[in-house]
Amino acid sequence: MVTLTSVALAESDQEFFDKVIAGQRGRPGALLGILEKAQEREPRKFLSREVLEYIAAKTDTPLARIYSVVTFYALFNLEPQGKNTICICRGTACHTRGSRELLESLMFKLGFHDPEEVTADKIALNTSDGNYTIRTVACFGQCALAPVVEVNHAVYGHMNEQTLQRELEHLGKETAKK
Repeated sequence: MVTLTSVALAESDQEFFDKVIAGQRGRPGALLGILEKAQEREPRKFLSREVLEYIAAKTDTPLARIYSVVTFYALFNLEPQGKNTICICRGTACHTRGSRELLESLMFKLGFHDPEEVTADKIALNTSDGNYTIRTVACFGQCALAPVVEVNHAVYGHMNEQTLQRELEHLGKETAKK
């Protein structure tokens, strides 16, 4: 069961959402656009319970429908995300070319040592310092490039441990600068 994170909505947030909703009104896929802009506004890239409730009220959309949309699409988050996101494909092609080992190595380097977390079908874990989110997906649809890893929305094919380690070091330096 997913627990929604609570965050009080400031008046400036409400004004922003009102403008976004007005700008999307009547457009195909309006709800997706509204939710995407709402998530982008949040520094930790997630949709809080208050945001979902506000959007539901202002768009006259049942909260259950909004929740079903948010939980259907993998791009939406109901929990705060790390400053950096690393997503590893667990599809068949990637699995046979070592994505499990990449995942285990990455998790160990970022301080996750519970083997049960690695065997889960879908993983979405945040480091305690809030710097990283590790996720898995069933398939990126880039099987010829297996194993595939997405780092902050950039897709890398033919990933190996050395390259992943370099990316992690680069992210660490970039995060330290901020």
